[in-house]
Formats: sequence, structure tokens, C-alpha cells
Amino acid sequence: MKNLKLFIELTRLNKPIGYMLLFWPCLWGLTMAYNFENDLDKYLFYVALFFFGSVLMRSAGCIVNDIADRNFDKKVERTKNRPIASGKISVFLASIYASILCFIAFLVLINFNNLTIILAIASMPFAFSYPLMKRFTYWPQLFLGITFNYGLLLAWVSIHGSINISTIILYFGAIFWTLGYDTIYGYQDIKDDEIIGVKSTSIKFKNNPKKFLYTCYSLTIISLILTGLFMKFKLLYFLFIIIPIIHLLYFQVYKLTGKNPKIFLNKFKSNNFLGLLVFVNILIGKIV
Repeated sequence: MKNLKLFIELTRLNKPIGYMLLFWPCLWGLTMAYNFENDLDKYLFYVALFFFGSVLMRSAGCIVNDIADRNFDKKVERTKNRPIASGKISVFLASIYASILCFIAFLVLINFNNLTIILAIASMPFAFSYPLMKRFTYWPQLFLGITFNYGLLLAWVSIHGSINISTIILYFGAIFWTLGYDTIYGYQDIKDDEIIGVKSTSIKFKNNPKKFLYTCYSLTIISLILTGLFMKFKLLYFLFIIIPIIHLLYFQVYKLTGKNPKIFLNKFKSNNFLGLLVFVNILIGKIV
């Protein structure tokens, strides 16, 4: 039981927000691509595959991140007790765990068409090199957005075997969504990060975060509108976009006040609800 608890802490399975933020773009792309006049069995099967794939790859990613950042994590209050940083789990054992998770994820992946498999494997070097970006650039969150929303493209390709302009537009918007919410997340550790010398958009825009966040989220909203136009969604889709707009611009940015780390964490976690809102919007656009 002790080892199981450490494994759960290592993979963050007790913090579902991480794999849900990876899963939502997959579900968006899948819902955009699927023809709901057909049998739903394939859609539901692919939903399950993408969900398990998101859990597995996010868990493996957490391990790789903790291995790369173990010396940094020891110096940050929020992360100093993580299993690798605290020495409760060795780097060797953690590497074995990550390898097993990646292998299981590969078993999930081979259920898709060849192009989806090739594109997914091609993204792996980018996904696992993300932890290194904070050492070299103030834009690691942008790099995360590019890799974290890649499932949106894979989901469309899994149905159609190609990529269209609507998917690219929404992928672009999702990147800026991630750039925004991960910047908010980074404000929890900004003091420690500045001391140990790692970089982030949270540090780069610390003097005027709201202007930067408004820009990111405005681009996300524009992409949602353009996606609806290119997909020829009905008017109801555009009316319901008002709810994500309010959530992003008002609740997450305008109401972002104070310096308590819990405030930033709560705003970050609320993006799980935003992912659901966008999914419902796309579903409305497809079936109404």
C-alpha cells in the first residue's frame, strides 16, 4: 500500500486536473470529426482510448518531469516532498515506471490508423523535452501548449486520416488557452522559481499578467468563433460561446486578485470546467 501511494503521488493520479486538461482537446477534435448520424460505438470506443491514453501519457510525463527537475523541486516549497525529489523513489525505479506506462500507451495507440500512430510517435521527443525548456526560455508554457493539445489533431486524423483548417484553427486557440492557464499556475511558485533561476511566462509578465492573459484568452475565443464558422455550426453554438467567454475573461482574469497560491490554483483548476464547456459547445454545433 505504501508503494501504491508513492506511485499515485509520482504519477499525480490523485490530481485528475492534469490528465483532464490533456483529454479535453482530444475530445474536442474527436467530436468535431465524428459524423453522429453513424453508429456511436466507434465514437465511444475512441473516447475511451483517448481518455486512457491521456491518463497514461500524463502520468509518464509527470515522472519524466520529476526526474528532470528533481534538483529544482528540492528547493521549491510546493514540490520538495515529491517522491523523487525527497528520495522516496529512485530515478532508476521511476524510469522503469515511465517505460511501462509508455508501453501500455503504445498498446492503446495501435488501435488507431497508421497516420495517427506515426504523428503520435513523432510528437514524443517534444512532449518529453518540455521539462528542459524552463532552463533556456521564458516561454516553456508555449512549448507545453504545442504538445499538450496535440491530441486534438490526432483525434481528427483518427477519424478522417487527414487534417483540415478547422482543426488547425482550434489547435491554435487551444495552445493559447494552455499558455494562459499554465501562466496562472506558475504564479504559485514565482518567488522560488526566481531564486533558483528557472524561467516562465509567469516571471516574464509578472508586472502586468492580466494584459498578457487577456491576449491569450482572446485568441482562444477568436479561434472558437472561427472554428464554428468553418465548421458551419448553427447559431446556437455561437450563443453558447458567451459562457466560455465569461469564464475565461471575467472569472479567470478579471477576478485574478491577491497573492495567495490557492487563488492561482483554483483559477487553474477551473479550466477543467472550461474544457467541458467547449466540448458541450462543439456537441451543440454538431447535433443541433
